Order: sequence, then structure tokens, then C-alpha cells
Amino acid sequence: MKKFISFVKRHKILSLVILLIFLVSVGWPTTKKVTAKPEQKYETTKVQKQDLTDLVSASGTIQAENQIDLKFQTSGLLTWVGVKVGDEVKKWQAIASLDKRELEQNLLKVLRDYSKERWDFEEDVKVTYKDQVITDTIKRLLEKNQFDLDKAVADVEIKDIALKLATLVTPISGVVTRIDTPIAGVNITPATAVFTIADPGKMKFVANVDEADIGKVKVGQKTKLILDAYPDQEIEGEVIKVAFAAVATKGGGTAYPIEIYLPENKDRQFKVGMNGDLEVIISGVEEVFTIPSEAIAEKEGQKFVRVIEGRQIKERPVEIGLATDTETQITQGLEEGEIVIVREKSK
Repeated sequence: MKKFISFVKRHKILSLVILLIFLVSVGWPTTKKVTAKPEQKYETTKVQKQDLTDLVSASGTIQAENQIDLKFQTSGLLTWVGVKVGDEVKKWQAIASLDKRELEQNLLKVLRDYSKERWDFEEDVKVTYKDQVITDTIKRLLEKNQFDLDKAVADVEIKDIALKLATLVTPISGVVTRIDTPIAGVNITPATAVFTIADPGKMKFVANVDEADIGKVKVGQKTKLILDAYPDQEIEGEVIKVAFAAVATKGGGTAYPIEIYLPENKDRQFKVGMNGDLEVIISGVEEVFTIPSEAIAEKEGQKFVRVIEGRQIKERPVEIGLATDTETQITQGLEEGEIVIVREKSK
């Protein structure tokens, strides 16, 4: 030990150099000195001001706000189809018909039955009041005749309704977008002959939002929509409906449909089935310091970033504000123009 102390006294400068080398090799708690420029080893970003928006993205399709599926109430022979897909129809226009011959014959039969029951009833009433004696037997006979007459009236009404239902009529104006059985001459059931009419005047976009994001979405939030058919046109809108019930996605996940109205469709540029991508604006701030979210680390409950100062890397505590999947607002701890490490460069 005495020899070591003696050596230090005789070689003060050399001893100081050795001590400095030792300290550099050990390093400081929040400072790291590197021989090469840090930018050569790390991907970095410069702290700068910009607008930051938290978004929820979803894909979907255009649908008509007013759309109806029409089908016959009974089975039968389809004898006439008066429209094809793409045709425009007016409210209460007939679009298809079943074979009415049997229905018409049935109606004539019940009309004849009704006439007979009516005549019998009126004759019985005349005889009864002529005799001016109403026994219990006659009373029961009159009640039976009244029942038969009422039944005949009901049969006429039912057959008349069946005849009317043999013609399919649209209750709205619009465009025919679907016909399951477009050719006459085949027997159909209500399930095998569906006609879909859509009103092109008012269209909406329906998007499926992932279950993980639906809690952020509220009615009234602003939206931005890009349709595949018009990639250079950004359509602004707002959420008008958030579904209560979930739907299954193609990948087996869970999503919730949301709806936005599209602008007036005067030129018919918006068509049923068009695809697009929707962004719902959850929140936003303007002109704030931001850095990539992955540049922020946490130690003992304190968030920090690594800042490059010359050839040194220093850990800097920071406070954050709005955070998205890619960018985070820095409210305290950084100044504009400072260089922050994002990640190590891939080798």
C-alpha cells in the first residue's frame, strides 16, 4: 500500500488519467458517452410542434337509408316480372305478379256462396217476422244463418286479399337493386322471390368498429371518409348511430356497426355496396410538441426519453398528454428541436 501511495504522489498526472478512464468505463446513472455519433447507431426524431389527433379507423360499405325487401305472402306460379335490376320504380308501382286464375275462381266461388247465404238469411227473416212468432228453434236457426252469413263475408274478404296480394307493389320510390327470381314461369315461395328496392336520394355509410375501440366512439363525433371509388375525395360527416348489438367479422372477431350520413346524392355518385375507409375523430390538440410513442419508456412509474446532447445520451423525465398508437404529446420535459432516440437501428 505504501508503495502504491508513493507511486501516486510521484505520478499525479498519470494517476489522474487512469482514474478518468475508470470513471468513463463505469458510466454515470443517466448519462452515456459514446465514441461514435449517436445518430449512427440510433434512429432519432426531432421534437417539433404539430397537430395531434386520436382516431378510430374502420372499413365499411354504402347502404341506402331507406331500403325495403319485398316478397309475396303466398306461394304460386310467377307469371309476370315487370322490372329488372337497375330500373327505377315509383311508389305503389306493380313489379311482379303470381298466377291469379285459381285465386279469381276461388273468389267467384265464395261470392256465390255469400250470395246464397245472404238470400237464405233474408228469406228466413221475412218468414219469421211474417208469422210474428219467434220460438227458440227459430231463434237458433236465425243465429246459425247469421253465423253462416258472417263466415261467407269473411271468406270473400280473405279471397279478395289473396287476389290483391298476388300482385307485388312497392311502397317506396327507388331503384331495384336485387331480384332473386327474375324470370316468369317458375313456382316460387316467399323465401325464393325477393325484390329489393333502395331509395338513392339518401345514402349512409356503415362501418364495423372493432370491439377494442367501440368504447371510444360516440354519436356526434366528426368523421372523415375515403371511398375506394373516389380516393382523392375526402367526405366529412359525423356519427349518427352506434349499434347496441355486435356482429361477427370475417376473421371471427367481434365488431359494432356505426353509421354516418353521406351528402345529398343528386348525381347518384354514391351507390349501394361501395367500399371505403372511415376515420372517427375521438379527440385532438393543435400545435403541441410530439414524438413517436415508442420513444417513451418508463422506470419506477416515471416516463422518460433518451435525449442526445453532443456525443452524450441523457435520460430525461417527461410528462405526456394526448397519446395515439403512433404519436404522443409531450407537455413537459422537452424543448423544440431537441433530438430524441426512437430505437436502435437494425443491423
